[in-house]
Amino acid sequence: MVGTDRTGLRPVASSTTLHTPHGQPTRTCVGCRGTDSRSALLRVVAETDETGAIRLTPDLRRCLPGRGAWLHPTGDCLEQALRRRAFGRALRVSAAPDPAAVTAYVQDLGTTTSQAVHEKQPPSA
Repeated sequence: MVGTDRTGLRPVASSTTLHTPHGQPTRTCVGCRGTDSRSALLRVVAETDETGAIRLTPDLRRCLPGRGAWLHPTGDCLEQALRRRAFGRALRVSAAPDPAAVTAYVQDLGTTTSQAVHEKQPPSA
């Protein structure tokens, strides 16, 4: 589906209509700026705790309320997003959010993945 610009004269592709070749919606990673299917990305939301501090929370089921940012669940993309302060812009929060929960999730996921790879390799003789 194609929409039009503000003047109504030029056709433009709507970001909500972008799909993968298999028909799945695509999203942009806030770290590497690459596009991928929703299933390949981690949705991250900003939540405010009782003290008023903003923290990033991984939305594993993709159903938490509020604005979401999408991230490849890799250490490289997380590092790039934090360095560029992309979460604050994508989630439209004024203060710098605390990335501890997302960092722990990505590190745990990386550890689990690397352990699975090592378990699948045959032992050296």
